[in-house]
Amino acid sequence: MGDYKKILLETHERIKPYVHRTPVMSSTAINNKVGAEIYFKCENFQKMGAFKMRGATNAILNLSKEDQQKGVVTHSSGNMAQAVSLGAKSLGIEAHIVMPSNAPQVKKDAVRGYGGRIQEVTPTIEARQAAADKIVLEKGSTFIHPSNNLDVILGQGTAAIELLEDHPDLNFICTPVGGGGLLAGSALAAFHFGNNCKTIGGEPMEADDAWRSLQSGKIEKNETANTVADGLRTHLGDINFLIIQRYVEEIIRVEENEIIAAMRLIWERMKIIIEPSCAVPLAAIIKDKEKFAGAQIGIILSGGNVDLSKLPF
Repeated sequence: MGDYKKILLETHERIKPYVHRTPVMSSTAINNKVGAEIYFKCENFQKMGAFKMRGATNAILNLSKEDQQKGVVTHSSGNMAQAVSLGAKSLGIEAHIVMPSNAPQVKKDAVRGYGGRIQEVTPTIEARQAAADKIVLEKGSTFIHPSNNLDVILGQGTAAIELLEDHPDLNFICTPVGGGGLLAGSALAAFHFGNNCKTIGGEPMEADDAWRSLQSGKIEKNETANTVADGLRTHLGDINFLIIQRYVEEIIRVEENEIIAAMRLIWERMKIIIEPSCAVPLAAIIKDKEKFAGAQIGIILSGGNVDLSKLPF
C-alpha cells in the first residue's frame, strides 16, 4: 500500500460528515492511580456508541454507486453490526447482518432499530462466515469484514488521528484488540501522525490469540473465548496482522478480574458508560504501570454498548 499518511488523511475527510468528533476526557484520580497522564478518546460517544462507525462508514463510502445499491453484509456480535446498519441507513442502502445467537439482546435491538436485517446463527466464526457468504451469493451484496478490511482499518485509525491532533506529544496509544482493526488503524495513525508515539494492545488472557500470534509469527486461533469482553471474542485477519506485526510495540494480556476492576473504575471515577472490551487497555496499563510511569498515554475507549441487565459488578 502506498502513502498511508495521505490515505489516512483522505479517509478522515471522507467520513467527517457521517461521524462525531468525540471528546477527549481525563481523570485526576485515575492519573494518580497509574502515575501517568491518560487521555481517553471517548468513542463510547460515537454514533451507535462505538468506534466501528468510522470503519464501516469508510468501507461503504468506498463502494461504487452500483455496489452500494446491492446492499452490504457483515457478521458481528454487536458493534460492527450496528455500525454497518447505521452507516447503510444514512446512505439509503440495505444492510444484512449475521449475528451469533448469544449476542447481547441490547445490540440485536439496536441493529433492528438502525434498519439492519438480522440473521441469527450458532456462535462460531465458521457459521457466521458461511451465512454471510450465502447472502453475498444470493443478493450480490458486498461483504464488509468487521476488522480484516483495509478500508475498515483506515477508518478506525481516524480516532487516533483526532486524539493526536488534540494531544500531539503522546508517548503511547493503547487500544483493545479483538479482530485487530482498531489496533492496526491506531498503530498506522500513531506511526504517521505521532511524535515517536508507540502503540500498545490490551487483550484478555481468555482470548489471547493476538498475543500468541505475535509470539509465533503466524495467526493463532482461540479454542475458547470465555471473556466478559464480548467485543474481543474474535480473531485476527491477515491484513491487520501484518500491520500489527510491523507497527505495534507489544500486547499486554489481562485477567477477567482486572478487566472488571478497570471498567468499574471508569464508571465510578469518570461517570461514563463503557463496555467491558473498552476497559481492557486501562487494565493493561494498570497491570504494567511501572513501564508507563510519567508517560502521556492515549486510550481509545472503544464503545459503550453494554447490556445494563448483565453488568459484571
